[in-house]
Amino acid sequence: MSEKRVITAEDLYRLVWTCDPSVSPNGKRIAYVSKKVNPDRDGYHSHIRILERNSHVDIPFTSGEQDSNPLWSPDGSKLAFLRNKEGQRQIWTIAVNGGEAQVVTSAKHGVSGYQWSPDSTQLLYRSQVPSAKEESSIEQDVSNTSKSSPLKPLEEEIIDRLRYKADGGGRWNGRRSHLFVHTLGNMEATQLTMGDYDIGDFCWSPDGSQIAFTSSIAEEHSQDDLDLSLMNDVYVITNSGENRRKYTSSSTTIYSVCFSPDGHSLAVFGSDHSHLNATHAGLYIRSLDEDAAWKPLTKSYDIQLTNSMVSDMRSGIRSNGPVFSEDGHYLYALVTQEGGVHLAKIAVNGEGYEWVSHGKRDIYQFQLLKGGHFVLAAADLTHPGDLYELDPETGQENRLTQHNEELLNELIIATPEEFQIEASDGALLQGWIMKPAGTKRGDKIPTVLEIHGGPHAMYGYTFLHEFQLLVARGYAVIYTNPRGGHGYSQEFVSSVRGDYGGRDYQDLMEFTDYAVAHYDYIDEERLLVTGGSYGGFMTNWIVGHTNRFKAAVTQRSISNWISFYGVSDIGFFFTEDQIGGNVWDNTEVLWKHSPLAYVHKIETPLLILHGEEDLRCPIEQAEQLFNALKRLGKKTQFIRFPKANHDLSRGGHPSLRVKRLNHIVRWFDEHKDL
Repeated sequence: MSEKRVITAEDLYRLVWTCDPSVSPNGKRIAYVSKKVNPDRDGYHSHIRILERNSHVDIPFTSGEQDSNPLWSPDGSKLAFLRNKEGQRQIWTIAVNGGEAQVVTSAKHGVSGYQWSPDSTQLLYRSQVPSAKEESSIEQDVSNTSKSSPLKPLEEEIIDRLRYKADGGGRWNGRRSHLFVHTLGNMEATQLTMGDYDIGDFCWSPDGSQIAFTSSIAEEHSQDDLDLSLMNDVYVITNSGENRRKYTSSSTTIYSVCFSPDGHSLAVFGSDHSHLNATHAGLYIRSLDEDAAWKPLTKSYDIQLTNSMVSDMRSGIRSNGPVFSEDGHYLYALVTQEGGVHLAKIAVNGEGYEWVSHGKRDIYQFQLLKGGHFVLAAADLTHPGDLYELDPETGQENRLTQHNEELLNELIIATPEEFQIEASDGALLQGWIMKPAGTKRGDKIPTVLEIHGGPHAMYGYTFLHEFQLLVARGYAVIYTNPRGGHGYSQEFVSSVRGDYGGRDYQDLMEFTDYAVAHYDYIDEERLLVTGGSYGGFMTNWIVGHTNRFKAAVTQRSISNWISFYGVSDIGFFFTEDQIGGNVWDNTEVLWKHSPLAYVHKIETPLLILHGEEDLRCPIEQAEQLFNALKRLGKKTQFIRFPKANHDLSRGGHPSLRVKRLNHIVRWFDEHKDL
């Protein structure tokens, strides 16, 4: 066997991401998505594979370059999936015994989500409808087809809504997302919903007679300007789009919705915003009876539902909503807790919950099989992600895929060591440390403190390419969950609100103090720090408040809350919630928590990395920080990534992801010994 080598940034090009398991109705086959960087290294290829559950034979099933979202028809005769061709996704189907894939839909603006009808004769899907301006333009173009049309003049853009842009989506195009139903064999689909609102999540009732969906409809909402509200509602319509009924009171944010097996109840993930943006996602249920009320099932357990794990391996992977057991007595859901994400079984009658899965891992998707087994898509500290089958009764688990095994067998993969500290106020905090292979007694290793974004997110038992790369290049890595992160109590998560740069900063410094005192290979004279988004804010804050770090890299960061309020796609509500004010009444508060206010104190060499199309933390945040540092004569460098949004490190252009990683290592290499 050849000698193993260290991981490189370029190994990103060989990684395979496994997701979206879908189990056939007879339980014999599992369809799933296999995704990797394309041969040109300028994007990603994904295709559908079929895994025979008993024999473990695993073969490619579709040949498209961007196929995703596989779903079996309930009668088991077909597999549907989304195929992206020329920038638009349509629904395609293929017979389960093979053959040519056939396109089903021809939605003008593509399909963003779909479901089979229970009788397998129809496909319910969500698609954008043209704006009034587009319709007018189309009519004008048609009327001018017989004339020689001059070049169209430039037109101004009239904006009259607050939420007119979104990171990853750009400026709003005026279109609305609505539901359509397509009957197999027909040429055209029927639009079920229409109006000046968007459809969020949606699902069929078990008998196919009704459809539930989430939305914010102005005339039925408690807020006059819906852009000022984070709340939405659950509606139910007939399968012909009639008799719309509202089942919520515009007082909750609903993330996903599903029907019970008998069709008499609805279950949702939602947030009551009792702690605003920091509120734990909870599970609620209610019957469709007119006088029924929503019943919270998890509020008293102080847990965070859904997956809140930070990873650089899973951009764009859709999350599971709640799933009913076959008898309707339980709901299954992912729970983020203390560094792990696991599957929980929650009693519909409110009598508690129990863990279905165990161990130090990160489950990011699951599927329930008939008979009670589960297919899990899961990662751990040394594996990016694979499919597993779990028997919850015995706890026996079988690994079903191993797409990264060839690559991993070539590499030296570091296994993080978990540790816990007691903070100065008595709180117990969780962290991990990684060290280079071959570290010997007496060695002194330069060490990087990594800070996660959010802040309402969590580091934990998952694979992180960036951290493995730093270790491979000779650095120890400390990563932790300071106050503000998910996975712990509601008090823990919400404590950061109004205190950015306070207790969270203190936690990070106490983590660093603990690591230096307890791991003798850490070189206290060669500490480095980096983070992105909130982690970028905190990196900026740290270097403005201490000189203990030799160098820093700030990524997609916040430097000025005053300008962030007006330029970020979430600036107005996020700033008011997290910092505690607006720009006209609370300017001093916003400036007090802005790293830019302390830029004159920065002595640490600072590399600034930012995507030019980032609308979450717009690039002007980096520009302000860079300009101030240069004006003050400080050591800094600014790297702008073209056509990159806030998701660069997780799902951005592959070559830019690699360049970003190499720039981080290069900056630390250049400055760790100065």
